[in-house]
Amino acid sequence: MGQRPAQMQSEGVDPLQPALYRARNLVERFFNQITQCRRIATRYDKLAVNYLAFVRLAWIRLWLRAK
Repeated sequence: MGQRPAQMQSEGVDPLQPALYRARNLVERFFNQITQCRRIATRYDKLAVNYLAFVRLAWIRLWLRAK
């Protein structure tokens, strides 16, 4: 087998990366919190509309708990 070419490291930091990281981190933390609810973690709903509705309900519950 041949060797894989080395990946080039970027020169400097992209100014958009911190904002993207912050947004991604926020979404990941949100899904981590709502997956504590068994129905969301196992996705019992057949339809995506029903699943999205329950995700919204879980979000409202977390939002109310935070206040």
